[in-house]
Amino acid sequence: MAKVAFLGLGVMGYPMAGHLAKAGHEVAVYNRTTAKAEAWTAQNGGRHGVTPREAAEGCDFVMTCVGNDDDLRSVAFGEDGALAGMAAGAVLVDHTTASAIVAKEIAGAAAASGIGFVDAPVSGGQAGAENGQLAIMCGGAEADFTKAEPVMQAYAKAIDHFGDVGSGQLTKMVNQVCIAGIVQGISEGLHLAMEAGLDAKKVAKLVSQGAGGSWQLANRADTMVDGKFDFGFAVDWMRKDLGIALEQAKEMKIGLPVAALVDQHYGDVQALGGGRWDTSALIQRLRVLKGRDI
Repeated sequence: MAKVAFLGLGVMGYPMAGHLAKAGHEVAVYNRTTAKAEAWTAQNGGRHGVTPREAAEGCDFVMTCVGNDDDLRSVAFGEDGALAGMAAGAVLVDHTTASAIVAKEIAGAAAASGIGFVDAPVSGGQAGAENGQLAIMCGGAEADFTKAEPVMQAYAKAIDHFGDVGSGQLTKMVNQVCIAGIVQGISEGLHLAMEAGLDAKKVAKLVSQGAGGSWQLANRADTMVDGKFDFGFAVDWMRKDLGIALEQAKEMKIGLPVAALVDQHYGDVQALGGGRWDTSALIQRLRVLKGRDI
């Protein structure tokens, strides 16, 4: 068992930290809103730090799961940041979906203090976090990954190592690009079924058993048909993630035409007031714009 700090108690981090405690690790937490950290310790035990540094002090591993690059920098750097409280030999594991650039930036600062770093974004959404069934994509030195993997197992369904620092974030970009294209295809298919007068849920059930099947179709078709989107991974966050992927593609001088188009469609969903809707809300855009040249 290890001493672990978890920084960031959002819809993902709160249950992930809980799984660490249930696995028997000694857990300290930090959250920008102190009340949430207090609620977590009341439920799970352990302690909470007023600053990232205070939470990280004395820990073998520090896990972060925050919003974006700037949020990650704010909890990692500075005199109150996690790195200032970590000792040589400890490992910082970042579960934020962020850029490969910030991963390398933090890894460099960590290495200067003898601290390991693994960029380890996750996939599986809130349900995956709550059920301890996340897919974790990792980058960093093999030795750091090997040390951190047993701890991450507390909330993982699958973990793999893809190379040097930044490789985890690049793999997560692939994940998000794939999801965007799949959800757009499902939205168009279900919209076609409904407009044709078919039982769209029945169609989805059958299609999911063949070559057109996917996690998104199996888990989102019914709610898409019903027009329910008040759950799951928010459109605002998907646009953030696609923006990272598109910027990376631009730097690499490669095209991601479908991802770029779906990103624009998510912008339309935001304009409809759906920034916090689940990403499956792409079908709502088709409903609203029905009959127009789209």
